[in-house]
Amino acid sequence: MSVALRECPGIWQVPRKSKWKVIVNQWRLFVMVSPGVILLFIFCYMPMLGIQIAWKDFDFGKGIWGSPWAGWKYFSFMQRNDFWLLIKNTFVIAALKLLFAFPAPIILALLMNQLNNMVFKRIIQTLTYLPHFISWVVVVGIMQALMALEGGVFNTVLVAFGYQPILFLGERNLFYPIVVLSLLWKETGWGTIIYLAAISAIDPQLYDAAEIDGANQWVKTWTITLPALKPIISILLVLSMPSLINAGFEQIWLLQNAYNLDISEVVDTYVLRLGLLNAQFSFATAIGIFTSVIATTLILVANTASKKLGGQGIW
Repeated sequence: MSVALRECPGIWQVPRKSKWKVIVNQWRLFVMVSPGVILLFIFCYMPMLGIQIAWKDFDFGKGIWGSPWAGWKYFSFMQRNDFWLLIKNTFVIAALKLLFAFPAPIILALLMNQLNNMVFKRIIQTLTYLPHFISWVVVVGIMQALMALEGGVFNTVLVAFGYQPILFLGERNLFYPIVVLSLLWKETGWGTIIYLAAISAIDPQLYDAAEIDGANQWVKTWTITLPALKPIISILLVLSMPSLINAGFEQIWLLQNAYNLDISEVVDTYVLRLGLLNAQFSFATAIGIFTSVIATTLILVANTASKKLGGQGIW
């Protein structure tokens, strides 16, 4: 199979008359990928027909196709002040996550790379990977237990030292730090996997040559390891740009409460409240289209900027 893959030319790179010949000769490969293509079409492309709801007065009884057209009526959300507050909250939370959570796996991978004791290194890797497999529901449940006003570990310690208990999850000033720290604890270890794989591919002779020249660990990291990681860092940074309009629904939704709603309400949670809880499907779809356009624009701009600055683009 691997030989066939290497010998199979790109179907769009061959003359038109030869395309059918390629398909016939390599039919096994096309059969192999067909289930994935079919599933992609059914679950990713066919549902896109539903975006027409944004331009219709959607009625359950009439269905998508029978509902009357409403033009750009439901895009009036852009004129509402509370919507731009949601955009602000979304960008602030997403920017904080990007600022702290994006470099964290890189730093942790560089530190792990300095460990010579392989047993200790594997233990550290396992301990940092495990939180990724815990769902946000469980993580937030643990946080609520630890930060409870009565009986919580944190408040028990504060009271023992003579301080007043704090409603951690209800304090507006603590919401952003809690979001960022919980994300770092949960995902930093998992994010190191790809960087450790890239570091393992670096030629050890480069380090040996640098050591002969008198380079210490810091110099080797700065002049060899980081330049080798530059392409993968560029690609992951470009791919993370759309997250600026997506602050992470599950985590934010679970951490929201009446005390912090004015700073924790983001676009995704607003769409859920508007679309499912209030049954305003057309408004929710219009907002979804708007955010998708912004996300696409962000990734296009980031990819172009990355290539212009000498980094690696995703295409």
